[in-house]
Amino acid sequence: MALTSRDYVKQAELPWALIGPASRRRTLRVLFVHGDAAVVEHCVRELRSAHFKVSADVVLTPEQFLGRLKTKCYDVVLAEHPSANWQDSQALETLAKLITEGAADCVGIDHIGHLPVAVRRALSENNLREERDQTEKKLRHSEARYRALVGNLNYGICRCNSKGKFLDVNQALVTMLGYASRDELMAANHASEMLCNASTRAQLLGQPSGSGGEDNVDPLEIEWKRKDGATLKVRLSGREVGKEGGMASYEIIVEDVTEQRKLESHLRQEAAKDSLTGLANYRHLVETVDTEIKRSERTAREFALLFLDLDGLKNINDRFGHIVGSQALCRLADVLCICSRNIDTPARFGGDEFALVLPETGELAANLVAQRICDSLENDGREPKLSVSFGVAIYPKDGETVDFLLGAADAALYSMKARTRNSRNLSSQTPEFRLKASGE
Repeated sequence: MALTSRDYVKQAELPWALIGPASRRRTLRVLFVHGDAAVVEHCVRELRSAHFKVSADVVLTPEQFLGRLKTKCYDVVLAEHPSANWQDSQALETLAKLITEGAADCVGIDHIGHLPVAVRRALSENNLREERDQTEKKLRHSEARYRALVGNLNYGICRCNSKGKFLDVNQALVTMLGYASRDELMAANHASEMLCNASTRAQLLGQPSGSGGEDNVDPLEIEWKRKDGATLKVRLSGREVGKEGGMASYEIIVEDVTEQRKLESHLRQEAAKDSLTGLANYRHLVETVDTEIKRSERTAREFALLFLDLDGLKNINDRFGHIVGSQALCRLADVLCICSRNIDTPARFGGDEFALVLPETGELAANLVAQRICDSLENDGREPKLSVSFGVAIYPKDGETVDFLLGAADAALYSMKARTRNSRNLSSQTPEFRLKASGE
């Protein structure tokens, strides 16, 4: 008797026997419920002679039968019937259901050569049932989605011909586009451009646009105009639903993603900003430097990177408080913005260190910009007085990668701070000490 495990699962409702469809390309997993080893061996030979790859297990007792079903998956169960040796009530009940409700075929011991045909038929019927179940599941899902969309005021639905003329629209789309009635919207022309363009139409329908297209196609997003002229960002998905007057007609689902895209853009901007100063943060700085390196590789033009350090921030915090210290950082950020071009990128590197990326700028011009920043900060008319140290690195002279360029600018900055510190130390000494220290 040949039975598919799926039949058995469905009839007996046993959750542990979750079985997939078998294929001749892989091993056929068979559970024999039989007490005669010679018969089992004969069955295995017949299956292998029919080009099945067989993995066989044999159970003799009710306990073995139930235990094996709980721990292992099988494609086919071959059971001896009747089996007079089985007395366990639970196992008998399970086997009875397997035989009376789940059996796909019966093969007599004298006709064991028919076994491969019976197994193949059982597996084929099992595959057909699985395909039917999957199709029914997809249909139920599609129907549920359609009902949800029709009743959801957040989604517009329209039907149009191949030239983009509306044939029908729902009230949600009328409201979304700001029209007074369905008839007024249907007289408008919103879908013609995307349906008349082959590439856009393919994307709308979720199809690759060419022979080299990817299987996963991004949803179509375009801009539509409301009746009042405001621009909406809409995401569209569609399907061909039939012919209308000899022309193809399409059903399109419209989702207004305007606010969602605005929020995403705002979050991206916030993720690239320093929360205190509003300048680019370290991550954005690194991305900008990397972009400038790639552009300079194409154009063969140099660019400059300035590192700036606010002098004495710790003393400011100790003397005036951290609020004044934070204001000092913001004052430097304001000066950086004022002294920058639109193409420049001022950034906060971290703590009291800042950076400024100057595209297509050489060393002389970069030093002039740095000096202008120093002078502007020193003379901004606010208290306490602030000063800044800086270092300049030029691509590709001082480094050809992000790390080397940042390191060169940082080294130049601390070299300047060291010179400034030494100069201050010398100026604080008496003339006699300076002469002695110089060896004069």
